[in-house]
Amino acid sequence: MRPGHHKKPLDSSPPLRLLFWESTVRCNLACAHCRRIETADEAAKEDLTTAEFRRVLDSTASLGKPIIVFSGGEPLMRDDWELLAHHAKSLDLPTALATNGTLVDAPLARRIAGAGFRRVSISLDGADAPTHDAFRRVDGAFDRAVAGIKALRTESMPMQVNATIATHNINQLDDIYSLVRSIDVEALHLFLLVPVGCGMEIGESHQISPEQYEKVLNWVLDRQADGEIELKATCAPHYYRLAAQRAHTSAEPASAMASQHGRGCMSGVSVAFVSHKGEVFPCGYLPVHCGSVREKPFAEIWRTSDVFADLRDYDKLLGKCGRCEYKDVCGGCRARAYAVTGNYLAAEPSCTYSPARQVAE
Repeated sequence: MRPGHHKKPLDSSPPLRLLFWESTVRCNLACAHCRRIETADEAAKEDLTTAEFRRVLDSTASLGKPIIVFSGGEPLMRDDWELLAHHAKSLDLPTALATNGTLVDAPLARRIAGAGFRRVSISLDGADAPTHDAFRRVDGAFDRAVAGIKALRTESMPMQVNATIATHNINQLDDIYSLVRSIDVEALHLFLLVPVGCGMEIGESHQISPEQYEKVLNWVLDRQADGEIELKATCAPHYYRLAAQRAHTSAEPASAMASQHGRGCMSGVSVAFVSHKGEVFPCGYLPVHCGSVREKPFAEIWRTSDVFADLRDYDKLLGKCGRCEYKDVCGGCRARAYAVTGNYLAAEPSCTYSPARQVAE
C-alpha cells in the first residue's frame, strides 16, 4: 500500500539525522533474524560500487551533517570501507560502524579507529555464548564478538552493544546489562524485533507479545534512572509514550511532550535507509520503495518522496494511532503496521494502549 501525496517543496523536508547504508548483503554469519547466507554472494553482485556510494555521500552532505552508519550484512567484508569512511570524513559527515565484531582483531581494530568512525556497534544477542551463538547460528560467535569489543576498546574506540530482544533472551535483560557494564562499553541499545524484512526469518514463536514489549520498555525506563551507561530502546516508539505517561499525570499538549521527549518512530522523518543496491527506504525494516540512488540523487529523494511526506504528516495516521493523544511523541512503529496490514499508516499492532478519545472506526 502506498498512499498518495503531493510532492512538497524542496525546502520543506525535515533535517536528516541518520542515514543507514546496507553496504553489502555478504556476511560471515547466518543469523536467525537475517537473510539466508547461501543467497548473499549472488545478491552482493548488485552492491553499490565505490563511485556510486561516493555520490550518495556527496549528495547527503547537502542535507547537513547526518550520521552515516555503515551496516550490512557485514560491512567489513567490503574492500573499500576505509576509503569511503575517509571520503565521508572529508565531507565533514560523521560516521558509525555496525559490525558483528567477529572479524575484528588487533590490526583491524587499529584500521577501524584510523578510519575516523565516531562509534562502533557490535551485537550481543544474549548474555552468554549458548544464547548468542544459537541466535547467530555460528559456534564461537559470542566469544569472537566480545574479543572484537575488547580489541576496539584497546584503541579507545567508543563502543555500543546492540541486542535484538525476542523470546530467546527476554528473561536475560539484567544479565545482558551486567555483561555490557563488565566489558567497559558506553551504550546498550535494545532492538525490539520487527517482523518484516529480515525479521520475517524468525517464526511467530520467537516474537514477543505486546504485553512483553511493554514490560521491556518499562525495564528500560527503570534502568535508565541508574545513569550508569547510555541505555536506549530502538524500534520501540511506545517508549516515548510511556516516558510521557510517567512524567505527566495528565497529557500535556503533544507539541510540548514532543519537545521534551522526542518522537518514537523516526522512519522517513529523520532516518533513511539505502539498500545494498541503492534502493531508498524509510528505514531498514520498512521495505517501501521511495526511489533509487542509481536513478536520482539521495537528497532529491529525501526532499520529494511521497512516502516520506506521508510519514511526516502525523495527521495521516489511521486507527487508534490517528486518534491517540500521544501520536506526536510516539507515532507507533510504521514498519510493524506495514508488516501486519500492508499499510504503513495503519495502527501499531503491538501497542496495548487505548487512546482517551474513542471514535467509531
